[in-house]
Amino acid sequence: MFSRLTRPQAIAVCALPVVALLATAVFAPLPFSVAQPGLTANVLGENKGTEVISISGAPVRDTEGQLRMTTIEATSPDTRVSLPDVIDSWFRTDEAVMPRDAVYPSGDSVKEIERHNEKQMKESQDAATQAALGYLGLDDKDVEVSLKLADVGGPSAGLLFSLGIVDKLDGDGTGGDLTGGRVIAGTGTIDAAGRVGAVGGVALKTQAAKRDGATVFLVPKAECGDARAELPKGLRLIPVTTLKSTVSSLVALETGKGSVPSC
Repeated sequence: MFSRLTRPQAIAVCALPVVALLATAVFAPLPFSVAQPGLTANVLGENKGTEVISISGAPVRDTEGQLRMTTIEATSPDTRVSLPDVIDSWFRTDEAVMPRDAVYPSGDSVKEIERHNEKQMKESQDAATQAALGYLGLDDKDVEVSLKLADVGGPSAGLLFSLGIVDKLDGDGTGGDLTGGRVIAGTGTIDAAGRVGAVGGVALKTQAAKRDGATVFLVPKAECGDARAELPKGLRLIPVTTLKSTVSSLVALETGKGSVPSC
């Protein structure tokens, strides 16, 4: 014999599975990473006591100003990111929620990811050196470039490495600095032919740049919209597509002659 449930009792019984599902959703790990502005490093100077760019086989200039590469810091691939973490980050301008697969290759271990990022950094450094020496008309058989940047992986510093090499060897081409004495930051991959590629996370990188004193930010042209989304006050965006056009923009910015593109 079964007794009939009252309406409130029936609602309570039906609600229990829903509550359990919601509780599971709130505390279950989600396939996201939470990112925030990371470190920046002046490629014209030292990083952790070591020159970032060392050159032999050609005269090297003394430089003023800074060229700062920028990064983002993301939760590690084995960090549990829950729904409250995601919701909290959505309402903050200094954090961003990104699919974990967009930050880390799916299925890779932490060690594998570290090796992958180191490989990408090495390939980026080689391409940056080829692009810079090619732009200057120098032979890499005669000029040796060493690039060292501790605790940073991936290819997104390529453009800044190339600019640093150009500034140390040739400056603006007339004896001045590419930076014009400014703190200039930026991001972007580069290939051996000097083409700049998109990188992701630019809205967070602009915040890192402003925090560390930059007044100008070089951004891959395809990511202008993302860079404008949370652009810090007082930071000027310059869209870039190639090493050659980037150098031209910096020279125009320094001399006041010629046009400087904007996003």
